[in-house]
Amino acid sequence: MPATTTTSTVATPTTAAATTTDAASMAATPATTAATASTSAKPATATTPAATAGTAAEPAFGIHHISLSVADLDVQESWYRAALGLDQVEERLELPEAGVRTAILSNGAGLRVEFTERAGSTPIDTPDPFAATARQTFTHLALQVTDLDAAFKRLTAECAAPAVVEPGPGATEGVRYAYVHDPEGNLIELIQPAAR
Repeated sequence: MPATTTTSTVATPTTAAATTTDAASMAATPATTAATASTSAKPATATTPAATAGTAAEPAFGIHHISLSVADLDVQESWYRAALGLDQVEERLELPEAGVRTAILSNGAGLRVEFTERAGSTPIDTPDPFAATARQTFTHLALQVTDLDAAFKRLTAECAAPAVVEPGPGATEGVRYAYVHDPEGNLIELIQPAAR
């Protein structure tokens, strides 16, 4: 028969599970929920299921935090609090039987770093950005700043961050960047976007 007998309301178990999971994870996102409701309200057609699965059901991603394995949780917490303004403790966890202590620090404006101290962990040497790429993993934390020279001076002069790459022009016209190390040798990049 014609399109009036479509099976647009029938979902496979996989689709149903994905829809349930996505709906739960996006419950706090009004715009996404509204888009889903709008799609559901459309008359059933042969293309409605595909359109719904390919658009409204797609999740939106954003970075919540970066995780850093550290040798000394207390030292790193203190330095990041002073250097980057991470003065809010969002979470702490201690697992003595595993020799693990963690803390998630935030600046209250979207920047979060999780620090994990684990007994027996070993450091990775990252003397510069190019050496860091010898291993296939995340290589550095990049922070956007409005004044590169001021930020670089503050971290190196006031917070004793070792300079790795002095402030200079980036690959993109108008962009400037620099690198420093934190107290345990982890790379931090500072990026000043091009003026608009």
